[in-house]
This record gives sequence, structure tokens and C-alpha cells, in this order.
Amino acid sequence: MGKELLLEIGTEEIPAAFLPKALKDMEEIIRKELADNRISHREIRTMGTPRRLFLTVASVDERQEDLVIEKLGPARRVAFDAQGNPSPAALGFARGQGIAISALETATTEKGEYLCARKKIIGESTEVLLPEILVRLITGLPFRKSMRWSDLEFRFARPIHWLLALYDGRIVPFRIGNIESANISRGHRFMDPVSFPVVSLENYLSGTRKHFVIVDPVERKGIILKETEKAAAAVGGSALRNDELLETVACLTEYPTVVCGNFDKEYLKLPSEVLITTMISHQKYFPVVNNQGQLLPHFLTINNTLARDPAVVRRGNEKVIRARLSDARFFFETDRKIPLEKRIDDLKQVIFHTLLGTSYDKVMRFRELAGWIAHRVEPNHADKTAFMARVDRAALLAKADLDTLMVGEFAELQGIMGREYALLAGENPVVARAIYEHYLPTAAGGELPETDEGAVVSIADKLDTICGFFGVGLNPTGTADPYALRRQALGVINIILKKRYRLPLNTLIDKSLAILGPLLKRLPGETKASVLEFFKGRFENQFISQGHPYDVVDAVLATGIQDLVRASEKIRAMEVFKTHPDFQPLTIAFKRVVNIIRDFQNGVVDPSCFECAEERNLHEAFLKIRQNVMHHIADGEYQVALIELAQLRKPVDAFFDAVMVMTNEEKVRFNRLSLLTEISTLFHDVADFSKIVTES
Repeated sequence: MGKELLLEIGTEEIPAAFLPKALKDMEEIIRKELADNRISHREIRTMGTPRRLFLTVASVDERQEDLVIEKLGPARRVAFDAQGNPSPAALGFARGQGIAISALETATTEKGEYLCARKKIIGESTEVLLPEILVRLITGLPFRKSMRWSDLEFRFARPIHWLLALYDGRIVPFRIGNIESANISRGHRFMDPVSFPVVSLENYLSGTRKHFVIVDPVERKGIILKETEKAAAAVGGSALRNDELLETVACLTEYPTVVCGNFDKEYLKLPSEVLITTMISHQKYFPVVNNQGQLLPHFLTINNTLARDPAVVRRGNEKVIRARLSDARFFFETDRKIPLEKRIDDLKQVIFHTLLGTSYDKVMRFRELAGWIAHRVEPNHADKTAFMARVDRAALLAKADLDTLMVGEFAELQGIMGREYALLAGENPVVARAIYEHYLPTAAGGELPETDEGAVVSIADKLDTICGFFGVGLNPTGTADPYALRRQALGVINIILKKRYRLPLNTLIDKSLAILGPLLKRLPGETKASVLEFFKGRFENQFISQGHPYDVVDAVLATGIQDLVRASEKIRAMEVFKTHPDFQPLTIAFKRVVNIIRDFQNGVVDPSCFECAEERNLHEAFLKIRQNVMHHIADGEYQVALIELAQLRKPVDAFFDAVMVMTNEEKVRFNRLSLLTEISTLFHDVADFSKIVTES
């Protein structure tokens, strides 16, 4: 019968950003450790607060599973002589395995019968193994940053103050640094800083709760949501939901409580994003909104203690937010005195990157690229000249807010403040919106630009960044992507797909590299190849992660990634075509075609060289559908084109059944290879079917 395992690592306050990953890592490490040690178990559960990382595993077996090791020896035919006596090879094998010759068994393999030594290793007691397992777990936890303390060599996110480790209620003895494991946990640092004994999970959870610690972060989130809604309702509003803030404050507290504070209504004249950013990003407060989503002059602060006098806590937080909002109002009013257009020259003093010049240089580059893109996309605008003028204006002003006091203090507001200041200066609202939208998306799966102006400037800005960094040799490596180029490439892909822009990716990259010109440290051709492969990887990963079959994605991308819209349509068409009854046999036939023509150089088909009806029939079937297939492909009707191609299935099968392609007659062989090459080329206009995984 399995026993309960408990582990608590008590520490000084761990940063909120470290906690979720640490809990996930704990679960993964203990799961792997128990599996590697052949110890069966049931549910693994991790919980934690800023001061503790907690793990429990249910029904951990008392012993390892026994292990049978099988070792093959010499073939049976050479292991014994005609009289059945063991040969030196058999004796040597038995001696090497440490068993008697009579204990050897016979194993039947694909190659025949072989002597086999089977050893059974009896499993060790779990209680004996756990100390080393838990030490490896604790010392193996990875943190973004770790530290040493005292004179210890050991490193952890924060100094460890206690270790609780129990198996079946008994202490698992081990030592980390200068801390011995025990059966003791501790209460809330400020509200009830006492030690208390633990014997089981139920006892632990009730004990921590009694001493003002809610160990489960999910429960703490529930408490915060409930209490913020109650406090907001008391002032006639509701808490503005923000999942990232909720995660953060839950990881900052052990016993969350809520206090509602107020600020002067005059501050509501500031843009709402300024107030929200000030409250959420800087103070970790929840804003309060009315039922129309408009901000109210209240905020909700999450505390880690039950305040003796909530009024004192409220006044303290009100004093802090008042100073913050006063600064924001000063920044806003000061910034408004200088129009965005007059800030552009100041970007010459802002370094974008030492190898890629200033922010002004960057603006001039992607402004030119945006104009080039705007000329080639075909949005539904009555006046294309006016559209291009709006794109140019938005690109020119896109980074001007980097020079403002507000963005200098609140970097999260870049683009947002550009939009607000542009509107206040009387800029075209579409231009103002494009200034904001050119930063989108700001995260994977995030909001995309709605306006064509914003979409074009966003593509230009992101592509300039990608080509620029690749061009100076600073492309991502492994998991390192300090300039967020993967996110920006996905942004370009998703904008193009959403807007259905028919922009050839290779031409787009060529133009961006030409504008970068002398800044490039790598050859343009080399850089272009790297950027194309980079986009292909992002596109492939995105579509596979969305559930599209990897072989279909691979087959389509093998034909090129110049037109992202067409590539996405081909993938969806191929998915549907996979259900067609002729799909599998047609794919198998195509693979035969590809294998035969692999090293063949294209030739012209000469019908007079046909020797049998099957090759003539295949050629006629091919000619019959070729024009229709090409028209359907040109019109983006890939599903229809694939159904047309399916008509070749039977003629292809008949051809291979009756025709010897690689005949000794050179002219006939050349003609047959030419025919197969033409068929392969037609298929390849949709996808490389040789990449499709077929049933064996």
C-alpha cells in the first residue's frame, strides 16, 4: 500500500515571478525521479507562497519495482557441442554474468536462438531512497537568478530557513546546507510566526490555515477575486479583471486581504491607460470601473496581512497613488506642449542599437519600407494616394512618443501615448490609431492591427528589426532571443494572414535588406536565406501548434513560403483532401514518381515514343486535367485542384503496373521520365506529397 510524501521548502520571500515556474518544476522533477527509481505513485500536487514551496505525492509505493535485466550471450548452436556440453563461449558468458551455466536460458530472436542470462534485482525500500531523491529535487530546481548565503556553496532563489520532509508521517532525514529536515512548518511571518508539527497533508493544510497561511495559490486567487468584487461593489463598481496582476498578487501574499482606496476625480481627465498602467504595473492595484467599463476614482490594494485598522492602510496607499498620479499628470501636461512632429529630430539622440543606428535612422528605414508595402497591398480604399499619405505620416510619427516624459516613466505606454498626443495635436484619427497599432501584437496570440495603415507600418517596423539584427549577425540562437525576433516574425505572419496581403516574402525581405544597405555585416544573399528559414520555422511551429498535421505543413512548406496566404490555404485544403478515398494511394504513387525522377533533368514528352497503352493513357489523362488544375491553383481553389489531381490515381497505378520506366532503350526511358516529371511538377504546385506520412 502506498504512503503519503510531503515536502516543504521554507524560505525568505521568493519573487512572485519565480513562484509559478518553481512549482511546475518541482512536479516535473519529482515525477521523473520517481519514474527513474521505479517507484509507483498516484497524484502529485504542488502549492506555494512567497515563503514556501510545497509538494505532496499520494500513495507512494514502499519499495521500488523489481527489475529484470536480460543479457544475450552466444548463439545456442555455438554454446554447446554435439553431446550437449557447454563450450568455452558459454562458460565464459555464464562466468561473466556471475551465474551458473545451468541458470542460463534460451531466447528466440529474429537471428535465431541465443543464450540469455536473466537477473532479477530486488527493489530497494523507498524510505531508503527518498533522502537522495529529495536532495536532488531541491538542488536541481532551476531559477532565473539564485543566490548564496552565509558561507555555503549551495545556491537557491532565496535563503532556506526550514525543511519539512515526511514519508508516512515519519521524517525523511537529509541536510541541505546548514538545514536539517524535520517535521516542523511555520506560520505567517507577521500574523502568527510560530512553528508547529506536521504529521499528514490534512494536518499540514489545517495547521497552515490556523496560522494564517493559505498555501494553495488557486485558493488565494479565488479569495482575491471574491474580496475585490465585494469591495468594488461597495463603491458602486467592479474590479477591472487582469489575470497577470491576479497571478502576481497571489504570489506576493500568504493571507490576502483587500482594502479599497480613493483618488481625486480630477485625475480621471488623464487618458484611462495612464491611470490603469499606474495602478496595475507600478502599484499592483486593481482599478475599479462602472458597468460601462469607465474608470471610477477608486482602487483595490491586496495586502498580506489582516489590517488592525483598514483606514490606516487605505490612507497610506492613497498617499502613494496620489503622488504617482500627480507625476503622471505633470508628464502629460508637459508632453502636450511639444507636438509629436517636433520630437522626431530628438530621436537622433536615442540609440536603437549600436550596430543599427538611432531610433531616427530606424524610423526613416521602415518609413521607406512602409511606403513600398503600401504601394503593393490593395486595401479597399477609394483614394490610394490618401492611404499612402496616411501610412507615411503614421510611420514618421510612430516612434516620436519615445521622447516623451510619460513613455520615459511608463515604457508600457509607448504607442498608446503616441496615439493620444497625435489626437490632441489634431492628427487624422486613422493616423493616430496606426501609431498605436504598429506595436501590435505585443504578445503571442495578442490583438492585431485593425487598420491597413497600422498593419502596413507594423509589418515594416518588425521586418526592419528582424532583417537588421540578422544582417549584423544577432539572430536568435537556441532559447536565447534577446530582441524578441520570434515574436515579431509571428506578428508579421499573423498580420499578413489576417489582412490577406499578397506580399511575396522574398521580395519583401530583399527590399528591407536593400534599405539597410551598408549597415549589413553579412552578405545580403546569406542574410536573406537565414531570414526566410527563420520565417518558415515560425510559420511551421504556429500551424503545427494549432493542430494542423505536421506532415501536411511540411509538405506545403517544401514548395515554398513566398506567399503566406496561399501556404495557409494549401494546408487547409490538404487537410480536407486527406479524407478523400484516393489520398493514400495517390500519395504512395506520387512517392514512387519522385523516387524514380530524383536525379532526372527535365525533358519534353514525345507522344510518338510511347510503346504501350498505359503510358499513352496516363499522358492523355494528365493533359486533360492540367489546364483545369493550373487555373484552380492560380485562383486559390486548392481543394478543387486536388480533387482534379485525384483523377490521375488509376492511370498512374496502371502505368507502374505495366511499364518499366528504367528501360535500356534510352529514348523511351527519357520520354517516360519526362512524363513523370511533368506530373510531379503539377502536384508540386500544391504540395510535396513525398513529405506525407502514409500508412504502411
